[in-house]
Amino acid sequence: MSDLDSFKEAVLKDAPRFTENDKFRFSCNEGLSCFTQCCADITIFLTPYDILRMKKRLGISSDEFLEKYTIVPFNKKQRLPLVILKMGGDENKRCPFVSPKGCTVYEDRPWACRMYPLGLASPKEENPAKEEKFYFVMEEAHCRGFGEQKEWTVRKWLEDQGIAEYNRMGESFKEITLHDYLQKGGDLGPAKMEMFYMGCYNVDKFRRFVFESRFLQYFEVDPETVERIRTDDLELMKFAVQWLKRALFNEPTVKVREQLLQTKIQELKKKEQAL
Repeated sequence: MSDLDSFKEAVLKDAPRFTENDKFRFSCNEGLSCFTQCCADITIFLTPYDILRMKKRLGISSDEFLEKYTIVPFNKKQRLPLVILKMGGDENKRCPFVSPKGCTVYEDRPWACRMYPLGLASPKEENPAKEEKFYFVMEEAHCRGFGEQKEWTVRKWLEDQGIAEYNRMGESFKEITLHDYLQKGGDLGPAKMEMFYMGCYNVDKFRRFVFESRFLQYFEVDPETVERIRTDDLELMKFAVQWLKRALFNEPTVKVREQLLQTKIQELKKKEQAL
């Protein structure tokens, strides 16, 4: 069992369940002796929206961000690539974006950093027979923030941290990661794994794929959408999800051009006649 699986099992077994109306006390500030200690030697899984926000904040391409700041671990049980924020190479393995004054990309920090010290368990997403989602508090021994007097409801914390926008952008990502094909044990070959990685995480490479290949000759995309995805990363990310449904699971979310389709049909008929 992996460390992640062990953590999930411990949460489902022992963690107190919190609703959005439940309260907890917590505050993080420079005056605490533990300030920024939680920003080292941790595993932070990045969502497509996390990467989009951070690469724009840094003013670099998604290619450069992925190469410089992430790692993609892999094991035989994984059905999809996961992107993890790369910790620094120093002894403490600190996040590359943390400074003595705190997070240098705070306004565009990842979903996981915004949520802390809250966690979210969604057992039903992986198994419809399981319980509904619930929140839990990760009260770590080194953290002095729990000794502060600031009181929050879970709902107020989520609002204060801007979680709603991140959750909204993450829903389309879940349409791929929680697709029935994968939930029922289906696997993707290497080529489709690369498609998933590009479409979800490397928005700049996907844009080149759309506009510098024969993509628009093959797929029927309306002119308004073409213009939106040419410059708008959010629109391109949404479009990538629709294309991935087609490319990975053969759903009719992006239409193949009729003329090309007829050509393919004729080619198949000729092959059948030749047999």
